[in-house]
Amino acid sequence: MTVVIGFEGSANKIGVGIVRDGEVLSNPRRTYITPPGQGFLPSETARHHRSVILTVLKEALEEAGLKPADVDCVAYTKGPGMGAPLVTVALVARTVAQLWGKPLLGVNHCIGHIEMGRLITQANNPTVLYVSGGNTQVIAYSERRYRIFGETIDIAVGNCLDRFARVIKISNDPSPGYNIEQMAKKGTQYVELPYTVKGMDVSFSGILSYIEVRCQNKSNKLPQCIETLFSMLVEITERAMAHCSSQEVLIVGGVGCNLRLQEMMGVMCKERGAKLFATDESFCIDNGAMIAQAGWEMFRSGQTTELSDSWITQRYRTDEVEVTWRD
Repeated sequence: MTVVIGFEGSANKIGVGIVRDGEVLSNPRRTYITPPGQGFLPSETARHHRSVILTVLKEALEEAGLKPADVDCVAYTKGPGMGAPLVTVALVARTVAQLWGKPLLGVNHCIGHIEMGRLITQANNPTVLYVSGGNTQVIAYSERRYRIFGETIDIAVGNCLDRFARVIKISNDPSPGYNIEQMAKKGTQYVELPYTVKGMDVSFSGILSYIEVRCQNKSNKLPQCIETLFSMLVEITERAMAHCSSQEVLIVGGVGCNLRLQEMMGVMCKERGAKLFATDESFCIDNGAMIAQAGWEMFRSGQTTELSDSWITQRYRTDEVEVTWRD
């Protein structure tokens, strides 16, 4: 059996997870939460990660009931993400790998989400909608690559929601997106917004400016803004499905645990006779186990990262990675 430990810290979540042959043995994490109206800066986020990462590592080992000698490989998030937090996690992972005498593996953050989603849901070959605070992409697997069929041309959907939530001082605890979702359940007024789909790509920055001007101090209208944003995502996902003749959709990333997005995507899938796969916040939101799972797949296919190559890449594209573990 192969045991891989994964370190994730590309944004405001720091997590350490351990996976053994498709079984998640432990997955503790911490979240850096700022006051309402404030985002998280890279330097402050990295400071938070440094203060708790060894505690989280200890929790992961204890929860899994393992010792360092039981681990076969150390995986870490190489990118994409925020520079200072990525460096913090990479340094710890490099140190642990050397102290324990284990191989090291740099993992693409997005592929971590995809492989964790495939593991938990047992989706076979889905069209993937990857939506988070820093990324928005529609992806499908073909010829040893995760191909990007469409993406945001400016800001991510999670960033759009988070930034406007800050304008109207919505709490960041546990996350702006979660609090927006709860408000949406009580919403009564739909706000019509610009609908910006350009081929297979989407744009959110103009919508953000529009709602900032017209909805400021009107938090009762904020939740209905997600209807337009999510409709755009459903449209480009359906178009990718048609192109690939796909009958499965997998939603991954932090925004992917939004039940309204899952509901809207589910309607589209039902109309096409397709199946929707999604996970809850324990695996949708950034976590160490997803890096461990992707690392497990990579390690089993013969991949490792030399210490001299174990840098971080803030703009690490999903389709840069050769997928050696799938047919």
